[in-house]
Amino acid sequence: MTTNLSEDPAIYVSRIKRFSNSAVSQSPGEKVNNTPHLEQPKKEYEKGSEKSKYQRNKTPNMAISRLVSWFPHVKAPVIINAPMLGSAGAAMATEVHKAGGFGFIAAGFDFSESSAQMTDLDKALTQARTLLSLPAADGNSSGSGSGAGGLPLGVGFITSHETAGHFTANVLPILVRHGVAAAWLFAPHPETKPHGEIIAALRGKGTKVFVQVGNVAAAREAAADGADVIVAQGVDAGGHQFSRGCGVVALVPEVKAMLAAEFPDRDVAVVAAGGIVEGSGVAAALALGAEGVVLGTRFVATDEAMSAQLHKEVIVRTKDGGVSTWKSEFHDRLVDNKLWKEGYDGRAIVGDIHREYHALGGQTATVEESRERLRTGWSEEEGKKMIGKWAGAGLGLIDEIKPAGVVVTEVREAARKRIQELVGSI
Repeated sequence: MTTNLSEDPAIYVSRIKRFSNSAVSQSPGEKVNNTPHLEQPKKEYEKGSEKSKYQRNKTPNMAISRLVSWFPHVKAPVIINAPMLGSAGAAMATEVHKAGGFGFIAAGFDFSESSAQMTDLDKALTQARTLLSLPAADGNSSGSGSGAGGLPLGVGFITSHETAGHFTANVLPILVRHGVAAAWLFAPHPETKPHGEIIAALRGKGTKVFVQVGNVAAAREAAADGADVIVAQGVDAGGHQFSRGCGVVALVPEVKAMLAAEFPDRDVAVVAAGGIVEGSGVAAALALGAEGVVLGTRFVATDEAMSAQLHKEVIVRTKDGGVSTWKSEFHDRLVDNKLWKEGYDGRAIVGDIHREYHALGGQTATVEESRERLRTGWSEEEGKKMIGKWAGAGLGLIDEIKPAGVVVTEVREAARKRIQELVGSI
């Protein structure tokens, strides 16, 4: 049975117009304090007399100002940089923050007591404080990131490592000492399922928690665990993601419908991620009901990204992301990366090693044979050019490496302009 999830076009007209009254009219230096709520309409999906599992018990309010309320420095529409390991550091996060976006620093996955990644995180947070002219961390900061001494940035973690259970003991103290505003969790270990304990500990310190998901079932689990923000990541995204999922056009509305039906008393925000690199994509995500938008690949191609210059240049010169990128487990299997468990894969730019594998149908050439070819068929330098170039399907719209703050401002203003155009055409 196919469930009809369509809405009356008037609903989208109302949603766009209400958003335009708040975000579009905001001047570049003005804070949004009283943004009107956007109502998520009550829907009834019926087959005969049988009502849909997602029928509303009441009409919830989708507050576009929710992220602005939690993080007062951000401007609508809210632009967030993804916490991409090896790319998103203190320089990127602080420049995103200064431009009115929400900046994230990638921390890693090793939560052991002797973790070099967590030592580096402490250094990155200290660097961020310096870049934002904040005093040194003293442990008395507000967990919200907006209080005295708080750090108004977020930190991203991969929770699939066997040390995930040590988060509270070894990672939480670092976050508390710096008073970070938010933490982002992704890919919980399938056996230990650490998110419930981690989220409870973070929220107990006043830290907002983002959880990245790729389908409705995972969003339901994240909400039950206590997430404040669900990052609904579509399959157009670059880098690691759920191996089975869908695009944001279907994912965001269904996640919101599920939350309204099953968690009507929870205050959970939804932000969209995956394949969004410019203003029209942001406007589209807002029309779907997202309260903010995450950009990943667009921020890799910025001056502040820690990614190799070659990676940035390849993104800029690569077009037609539907063909030039490939979503597969092959990328990790090729380099024998065991961090990612079953159910996850990644999207990266295609190189000669991928084309060779495809040319042989992926049958006569096994991953092991491709791994050997990578060692013997190309020089080490050539091999580096072909692997690990994570990028989303929207990379064809990226034409230039720019400062991260400029990206935030340009994308936000382009989204406002597109919304104005839509309002004027309806």
